[in-house]
Amino acid sequence: MSTLNRLVLWNIDNTLVDVGRITRDAYAEAFQRTIGRPLVRLPPTPGRTESEIIFETLAFNDVVTTDDHLPAFFDALAEAFASRRADLRKHGRVLAGAGEAVEALAHVPGVVQSVLTGSIQPNAMLKVTELGLAGRLDLDAGGYENGVYSKAALLELARSRAGERRGAAYPDSATVYIADSPRDVQAAHIAGSPIIAVATGSATEAELRAAGAETVLATLADTDAVVTAVADLTRL
Repeated sequence: MSTLNRLVLWNIDNTLVDVGRITRDAYAEAFQRTIGRPLVRLPPTPGRTESEIIFETLAFNDVVTTDDHLPAFFDALAEAFASRRADLRKHGRVLAGAGEAVEALAHVPGVVQSVLTGSIQPNAMLKVTELGLAGRLDLDAGGYENGVYSKAALLELARSRAGERRGAAYPDSATVYIADSPRDVQAAHIAGSPIIAVATGSATEAELRAAGAETVLATLADTDAVVTAVADLTRL
């Protein structure tokens, strides 16, 4: 891979890690604390931002929402995750090949890696830190749920942040998003960047291709395939 300024943005849940059990438990606790009764139903989460999940959770559980619900739920969810550090290490897992792919890309000249996630920043950082992936990621350049922006807008924000931090330009054609859902494919295309879609979440390879992903991989287990795909998609 020739030396160019490239930005690789990783989705976290079901792309790098599986922390579904901890997420469900944290949502149940946050719902109980915010609403005052037990959570009955959690909506589908792939490709969604935290605010989308929270509003759907409230609707699915017959809660009439107010302006105060989202910030209160954010705070409760952050506290619920923070209290589960040990559970993240015990029950969370790094998906096959994810650590190796992050490590391999860290050795490619000109490549900067960060995250683009629908999670709020404290929880996103806990996930990658407690599972040992943070060392190779510039987390200050990442795009995180903040209650305002879509994933597509967050991708553009991450490009800007990375450029400011590195003193380099990361145009859309030099930025690759690696994620696992059709909604992520849509977000990347709205932002003008290519995507490597991996079928490690709920979507199949066929569904990811149908969504328009430039490259589709079954998993991240083939490190060379990941590195080659990043090079191919950002070849200027």
